[in-house]
Amino acid sequence: MNKSSLIVATMVALGSLLAASGCAVTSGQSSVGQYVDDKTITARVKTRMAADPDVSAMRIDVTTLNGTVQLSGFATSQAEKDKAGSLASAVPDVKSVRNDIVVRPPSN
Repeated sequence: MNKSSLIVATMVALGSLLAASGCAVTSGQSSVGQYVDDKTITARVKTRMAADPDVSAMRIDVTTLNGTVQLSGFATSQAEKDKAGSLASAVPDVKSVRNDIVVRPPSN
């Protein structure tokens, strides 16, 4: 595959991704580019949490708006909540983190 074919294929794939995701700019986002950036940040935060054995990515929701990451859901300890916040803060392009995770110890 030559360089121009690769570029065209990449553009088509990106266009399809945007079309499939609705490509809607939500309230507070200035452009489609910002929407894509926020989705990328959210994916990176979720990936880091899924790879960390101390954080349950299944119980924590991640939302990003204009580079601000909001974490919500439940953690079994303050240490897990803090770790999730640290992981989110370490992702490139994150401007701030709102850690709204509720600590709920496991029930017996």
